[in-house]
Amino acid sequence: MDRRTFLSTVGATGAVGATTGLAGCLSSIGLGDANPDVVLGEPDRPFDSEDVPYPAWGERVPAVELPAPVDGGTVAFRDADVPTLATFFYSHCNTICPVLISTLRNVQTHAANEGYPDDVAFYPVTFDPERDTAGRLDEYAEQMNVDADAANWTFLRPASTARAKAVVDEQFGVAFERTHPEDMDMYMFNHGSLTVLVNRDGYVERAYTSTSPDEERIIEDLREVREA
Repeated sequence: MDRRTFLSTVGATGAVGATTGLAGCLSSIGLGDANPDVVLGEPDRPFDSEDVPYPAWGERVPAVELPAPVDGGTVAFRDADVPTLATFFYSHCNTICPVLISTLRNVQTHAANEGYPDDVAFYPVTFDPERDTAGRLDEYAEQMNVDADAANWTFLRPASTARAKAVVDEQFGVAFERTHPEDMDMYMFNHGSLTVLVNRDGYVERAYTSTSPDEERIIEDLREVREA
């Protein structure tokens, strides 16, 4: 199966609807072959990692470096020295993205409450760089009750629309399509859903493609990865 066509169906509600039920398998631990690069076992799923367009279990996270508009500087995904959770969003979304960001926020809160805030990093990546400026992302963090001042939370923003397409769609396999007309101030996007858990060596432990990820499952997966 071609990696670039696996998630080709983009639903009108903003989700890649054709794979939502299938993707639920990604959050469960299977009994597949051991992989020395990852901690978690292979998920119980009817496909292999190379058959999907997003970085999946056992694969290296893309060698991508993106600006951090709020914190300053840039972040390279493979340079993180702690496990990371990344998701893809735009701040004007009123359907899927608030759920994805809330999930990361809740895991961040758990990390703070349970004493491991320095053992995980959160990388929410916008694919709407035209509107998601540093100022807008600051406002969005407040709106979503995210502790964006914490050292473990870093908003990432591709430098241009073309760069967003190259990184979010082509590298991470999250399809997104801007609605029309082009000059509509409050344009929206039809888009896919992806949250990835990457270990400190830069390998994907889990790819959660549900539009409503199970935060308890993520917390447990993260615990295993942190403690390995």
